Amino acid sequence: MSHPSVEKIKLDSRNLRGTLLPGLADAITGSLSFEDQRLIKFHGSYQQDDRDLRDERRRQKLEPAHQFMIRIRAPGGVFTPQQWLQLDAIATTYTNHSLRITTRQTFQFHGVIKRELKATMQAINAAALDTISACGDVNRNVLGSSNPLQSRLHAQVHDWAQRLSEAFLPKTRAYHEIWLDGEKLADSGEEADPLYGKAYLPRKFKMAVAVPPLNDVDVFANDFGLIAIIDDGGHLAGFNVAIGGGMGATHGDAKTYPRIGNVIGFVAPEQVLAITEAAITVQRDFGDREERKHARFKYTIDDLGLDVVVAKMEERAGFKLQPAREFRFDHNGDRFGWSEGEDGRTHLTLRIPAGRITDTEAAPQLSGLREIAKVHVGEFRLTCNQNLIIAGVPAGQRERIDALVREYALDTHARASGLRLNAIACVALPTCALAMAEAERYLPDLLDKVEVLQAKHDLLDAPIHLRISGCPNGCSRPYLGEIALVGKAPGRYNLMLGADHRGQRLNTLHRENIDETTILSELDALFARYAHERMTNQHFGDFLVAANIISPPPVTPKSGIAIEVIP
Repeated sequence: MSHPSVEKIKLDSRNLRGTLLPGLADAITGSLSFEDQRLIKFHGSYQQDDRDLRDERRRQKLEPAHQFMIRIRAPGGVFTPQQWLQLDAIATTYTNHSLRITTRQTFQFHGVIKRELKATMQAINAAALDTISACGDVNRNVLGSSNPLQSRLHAQVHDWAQRLSEAFLPKTRAYHEIWLDGEKLADSGEEADPLYGKAYLPRKFKMAVAVPPLNDVDVFANDFGLIAIIDDGGHLAGFNVAIGGGMGATHGDAKTYPRIGNVIGFVAPEQVLAITEAAITVQRDFGDREERKHARFKYTIDDLGLDVVVAKMEERAGFKLQPAREFRFDHNGDRFGWSEGEDGRTHLTLRIPAGRITDTEAAPQLSGLREIAKVHVGEFRLTCNQNLIIAGVPAGQRERIDALVREYALDTHARASGLRLNAIACVALPTCALAMAEAERYLPDLLDKVEVLQAKHDLLDAPIHLRISGCPNGCSRPYLGEIALVGKAPGRYNLMLGADHRGQRLNTLHRENIDETTILSELDALFARYAHERMTNQHFGDFLVAANIISPPPVTPKSGIAIEVIP
């Protein structure tokens, strides 16, 4: 049976309502209709199933073990201790007893069954949070630099992440009607949305705000990015604007590819919302609505031409962009351990492997963070590298926090290799429908084996960025990893090499469709050369390029940053 296109589903959805209400009430199945599975994404949820159980359930003539992932909208990734405790309660009541930090600086829950979906959404709302536009063909969760060292600037950047998120939310009341039992007005399903219209965007749209010298949001991986520019007095002068980043691709389809954003100019703070809306509406009006795999903003830019898109943005914004200003990124990772902010408060960055916070016999981390939330008086900040900052700790409370961190084995950063500190993985199997290979579940075993090779070559302290993705869609931003594995089939991956440590250069395919034995053999040989031939302080990805082991993608308007960045 053929299904309607996603574009038709959106147009016929009565502004994202569809048949979600009766579908949720249908107790015969744990699933939603094909159309509602597409619409529920706009409400912050994906229907999934446990792929580990598929074959057995099929043999028993049962439908798949349907469940739902729910993603929080949390621009800038900041939560209060009370919100943490409420999210913890949701995780232990309705989900698989874990919180997962995503690479978009928020939490997502896994394992929610359909009959508890509405109660879970209402519990999220009771925590003064929501899931609106966390998924779907709209502006997604807006990223903001997590670096608390620059507290004054960070507060401004966090405010911009909030403002951008709020400014570009859909205007439909469907979310409140369906999940929060909001009043249905006479025009329910017909309310106007001047930004998105009835068809919304061709595909998802991602934004990030970075504060040099730290590119912890991987700003160039986003459709639209702002790079904070600081004046001589230490104040925010405005932002450089970058457009056209995106990680998604499809194996064997040359029309799809990862891309890093082009820096197109500078705007003053009062111009930010206008230029952002201009970018969104250009994508709305000119993006590909026929082929979803070719519908991201990066393809619109490459099809029309960068200069054409910039001219259209300037016309719609009502002003010309100023020339881009100089900036410098040092790296795109996180700084672990304690650091001190400008106001005298301290901040502790913890490594959370693959972002998964759960209780195991060796490390009851979910319980430990629950105890910390009970006494913490600051904030919890999530990073885009799946890590956690216990932020704003007064000097007198630091000893108590340290004791809890040790008691619940949350101090893994203190004994981790440089590779382990910089490793990211997507969820992949068993819940992601797109996964072709393991990622999150494979990461611990992979790290153990690669670290053996590093120890052999005295490289355990080398801060190498490793990223693993179960498919080429790139949720773990694998194409910006110095080493990356992109899933092709169970146990087989493309080995990508040679991105830089600042998020400003894509990596390159080195070996295709290889198994673990071949991956480890390749890395062993490369580590041997790196250990003996590298220059002082030379990063692994830079070494691979300098030694002509891999050829980097050409830096052109199609493939990357279009201005000279201060090295």
